[in-house]
Amino acid sequence: MAISENQSADTPATHYGRLNPNTIVGAVFFILALVFLYYIIPSYISAPPFMQHPLLSPRFLPQVAGWSVLVLSLVLMVSGLRVPPEREPGDELRRGVSLIRQALMVAAGVVYAFFFEQLGAIGSGVLACVLLFLASGLRNPLIYLLAIAFPVLVTMLFIYLLNVPLPVGELWEAWF
Repeated sequence: MAISENQSADTPATHYGRLNPNTIVGAVFFILALVFLYYIIPSYISAPPFMQHPLLSPRFLPQVAGWSVLVLSLVLMVSGLRVPPEREPGDELRRGVSLIRQALMVAAGVVYAFFFEQLGAIGSGVLACVLLFLASGLRNPLIYLLAIAFPVLVTMLFIYLLNVPLPVGELWEAWF
């Protein structure tokens, strides 16, 4: 039995074609890793001119991470091209997700990313958790206490146990 030249035409409906999620994600991360390795590291991470050992350089760990992402993304891209992954039943379920739920999930990420300094770690964490709980369709009011407790607990863990300073928030500093 010979393998056909055009495998994407022979793939059943239960498989993706050549343009599948593995290939796309692999290609995106491959490009990002190249930009990281050849532009960001040389431009923004300076190394002292005389290093006794190259492992002591501040560029070493970012380069290891960049090359690891580059190799793994290449493997993911090639495996996606050679053997298209099968479609899963969950793929069909995601097509029915309403736009409001998707918008709430994106809004939670935007709140956490862009308002972290203004609202602080606790404020942005609580607001993002509430938006994610609304997007997931949780209706029990007691579960929303977790949206308050979890960000407070994680922030206190970082501040007092791990000694990582997190922002209180400009909004709270102005009020108190």
